[in-house]
Amino acid sequence: MRGLVVRNTGSSYLVRTDDGRDQECRIKGTFRIKGIKSTNPIAVGDYVEFAPAREGEPAYITDIEERRNYIIRRSSNLSKQSHILASNLDQCLLVVTVNHPVTSPVFIDRFLASAWAYRVPVVLVFNKADLLSAEDRATADEFTTLYRAIGYVCIECDALHGEGIDALRAILKDKVSLIAGNSGVGKSTLVNTILPELNQRTSEISEKHDTGMHTTTFSEMFPLPEGGWIIDTPGIKGFGTFDMEHEEISHYFPEIFKCSSGCRYGNCTHTCEPECAVKRAVETGSIHLSRYNSYLSMLEDEDEGKYRKEY
Repeated sequence: MRGLVVRNTGSSYLVRTDDGRDQECRIKGTFRIKGIKSTNPIAVGDYVEFAPAREGEPAYITDIEERRNYIIRRSSNLSKQSHILASNLDQCLLVVTVNHPVTSPVFIDRFLASAWAYRVPVVLVFNKADLLSAEDRATADEFTTLYRAIGYVCIECDALHGEGIDALRAILKDKVSLIAGNSGVGKSTLVNTILPELNQRTSEISEKHDTGMHTTTFSEMFPLPEGGWIIDTPGIKGFGTFDMEHEEISHYFPEIFKCSSGCRYGNCTHTCEPECAVKRAVETGSIHLSRYNSYLSMLEDEDEGKYRKEY
């Protein structure tokens, strides 16, 4: 039988069949080693085949259809393995906050570059607009100006009080959308506002560290009444890039890739080469310094054995 994986708890999978029935499934140990170098060989959003459950036994997934795309990151526990957040996506909504907690520009850029590499469009959702001080407001405006200039859609919202939600609903309609971001940025509150009947658990951020605490413990996708799906995921502390060659990374920064055509050397890494158009653009402000620093940090990820857990 064929179905869509709508929930992944780590030990079992909820599969919704083509005729709308839900079936709890598992995978056999042999399935985990079929060339899939991931901590989760099956991800939410996958289309799978499964054998119907026999009496006294669970149903087992037997095959997975080819994915058209996915969001992947380096596993935080096993640096040489990956973790797939979700697959077969139309878009991702990356929820960020300027304060309470602070979302690092490096985290944003790593996520954007990875999504670009795997052909997943990203919308940046700047949440908690109601908590912005005058200084925070200036920072938020700088962020939105920067990313809009690159070509990303940016939406400001206040999920707790419902501001900006209509704009989000319009973007979500008839699409499969992943909701991602650091812990504490308000992903579950956002999902609750869009689908209040779910009543996803939320939590206050840590006052001591100004960081979020995990409230979503596994990935799950929910149908939208107006059409489409949203996928809620646990908060991400760090975003280690996975399986990227040095020479590829600049391709995932649109403004750096475009500027690189002016470099003297075709294989320029934009680090130490003479007559580098990218470094010149950083010096003149045509390429934002924070973006260039994010690019450099991703180059460091590819050094053998190097992975920094926090960003």
